Amino acid sequence: MSKPSTSTSAPAANDDIDKLLNREATAVSRDVEVDRILAAFKLNPYDILDIDSSATAEEIKKQYKKLSLLIHPDKATHPKAQDAFDLLKKAESEVQDKDKRENLDAVVKQARIELLRAMNLPTSTPDDHVKLKGLTPPWRQQLKDKTKAMLIDEELRRRRAVKLAMANEGREAQQKEEEVNTRKRKAEEDKVWEERREERVDSWRTFTATGGTKKRKKNKVEILG
Repeated sequence: MSKPSTSTSAPAANDDIDKLLNREATAVSRDVEVDRILAAFKLNPYDILDIDSSATAEEIKKQYKKLSLLIHPDKATHPKAQDAFDLLKKAESEVQDKDKRENLDAVVKQARIELLRAMNLPTSTPDDHVKLKGLTPPWRQQLKDKTKAMLIDEELRRRRAVKLAMANEGREAQQKEEEVNTRKRKAEEDKVWEERREERVDSWRTFTATGGTKKRKKNKVEILG
């Protein structure tokens, strides 16, 4: 009797299915993350990176590496993967910049202080305090929304300042242009005046040669008697 042959086709097929499912799951994860980044609040790099403002520089670096690998345009099939990737790079660059992060953290801190004061709580109240649990909306969401509102106000002030500066520059440019035009007109007038010098001299010579203005004849006075 011949021994039954051992088949390996079934395990191999299962492995192929698992790999296919994993690829599909990863593809879905990539698309979801791209959509999340595109929908994130653009003025808050922490939102784009999906990380807390208390994160260390090393934690931010690790988070950026994880997300950048996930949504990299060479791997993600989402049509806007490049846009999301660019936003992610910009966000990581901003929070790694000392001055920019300090400015951002100052806004987050102020938002936190104002929320706690509105709740009549000390500004030193930690985020995990019992009074901050069970809130609706949750405390972290309230802090996120307050930070967003303050960042929007700050951006609007910045844009108004830029617009005002541009308007002032425009007025200064207009004033300088008017001064240049005035100098040009003066130069043209001086040129014309010089060009007519000989004409004026000739006119004067003619005037003096003819004895000036014609004298009026005196009427003779007849003496009566």
